[in-house]
Amino acid sequence: MKLWIYSCCMGVLLAACNNKHQTGDKHNNDSVAVYLTTPDQQQLFAPQASLANGKDTAVNNIHMDSSRQFQEIEGFGAAITGSSAYVMQRYMSPAQRQALLEDLFGTEKGIGINYIRMSIGASDFSTSPYSYDDMPAGQRDDSLKHFSIEHDTPEVVPVLKQVVAINPGIHIMGSPWSAPGWMKTSGKLEGGSLRPDAYDAYARYFVKYIRAFGDEGIKITALTVQNEPQYEALYPTMKMTAPEQGTFIKDHLGPLLEKEGLTEQTKIMLFDHNWNSPEYPISILDDSLIAKYTAGAAFHCYEGAVGAMSKVHEAHPEKGLYFTECSGGSWSPVFADNLQYMVRQLLIGTINNWSKNVLLWNMALDEKNGPTTNPPGSGEGNRGCMTCRGVVTVNSKDGAVTRNVEYYALAHFSKFVRPGARRIYSSVLPGLENVAFLNADGSRVMVVINTTQQERAFSVSEAQRVYKYVLKPAAVVTLVWK
Repeated sequence: MKLWIYSCCMGVLLAACNNKHQTGDKHNNDSVAVYLTTPDQQQLFAPQASLANGKDTAVNNIHMDSSRQFQEIEGFGAAITGSSAYVMQRYMSPAQRQALLEDLFGTEKGIGINYIRMSIGASDFSTSPYSYDDMPAGQRDDSLKHFSIEHDTPEVVPVLKQVVAINPGIHIMGSPWSAPGWMKTSGKLEGGSLRPDAYDAYARYFVKYIRAFGDEGIKITALTVQNEPQYEALYPTMKMTAPEQGTFIKDHLGPLLEKEGLTEQTKIMLFDHNWNSPEYPISILDDSLIAKYTAGAAFHCYEGAVGAMSKVHEAHPEKGLYFTECSGGSWSPVFADNLQYMVRQLLIGTINNWSKNVLLWNMALDEKNGPTTNPPGSGEGNRGCMTCRGVVTVNSKDGAVTRNVEYYALAHFSKFVRPGARRIYSSVLPGLENVAFLNADGSRVMVVINTTQQERAFSVSEAQRVYKYVLKPAAVVTLVWK
């Protein structure tokens, strides 16, 4: 109940905080703004008293040095799946939807999400299985004359248009769960692999997708070639080995995007699967003829450890790394546990292992964790994740919004770490895991999580300035130097 009450007030609190900043209570180099989330939910990304410059460092000191810079940060966010767009478009009034999107994507009164992922065609979180060029069984459409994004025009397109209107510079990454069935060895959306004789058509399919959404004012800034290419199931999926993905990029997709003048707008990312297979993207990047077309490799959280991202960085430091999917769910209902995992592993962990972005899974779902591609009771096989939780939950009866732990975890980063920021040096301190950033405007941001069960006093030192803070067990704090 406390979470719901606070959630309803969250937009007001953030707005008040921003208005305060705008009306003259600006923080200078001798004052640090503080935003806190506690595991008991008594504080949820709530502004605290500012910290003043002190004299002496605490026993536990984190040294921050903005002259030591690492990867550029592109953004934080989640996926606007077909299901996310559906619950926003169908269950909410126009006023409710606008308020929610401004809260999620607004940079002044909202939490400033600036990177989203969408599925190219259906995922397991769509209201039905589809691609942008479905054909009757046994028929092909190599000319792609039947290509259409019509399936996305009722929900996905209008929601994305609203997002772009709120945040025109937002990154939008497209990921296919499957090529059209007629391009595949299975002959259908579920399972199978891409047929070699369809590589050319599939490359043109990507170009048509970029152009079609571009015509709607929705700029696709990145692609992954295949979502989870090592997995297939009884919903839209497609297996793709590393050699197959490399060949497709080198001989088809890369040259075509270059020919069409799209390489500056839309970059290609490899892999888009779990931490347990870093050799997959490394093997592709080892071929310079493929690597020249790619920005780097994308990862999910469901198997393996976050350190795998650093293995890829060590092998190819010239390429970017991206974190593109992880979901919370009803299998882990305790707020405190989720807060720890998300902030420690998915946000601080991935960034300290060279990720340029952090994306969670569904931006919004309903109170039944759906809708999913095959609704319960349909008897149509594996429906994918039936227990995944959205960043927010939208009630199907009245459009009311509940902000989940994912919302607050993202807010600690997305609100103040802006696109173009750089990760900067901050010293390792056991029990007080942290990451720091330098924004283009000179402001600095540090996020610290207390991973112990004891209250921890610490200081942050920067040049001749020292700021002290006491962090409760399992709590998260964002410190902002304006």
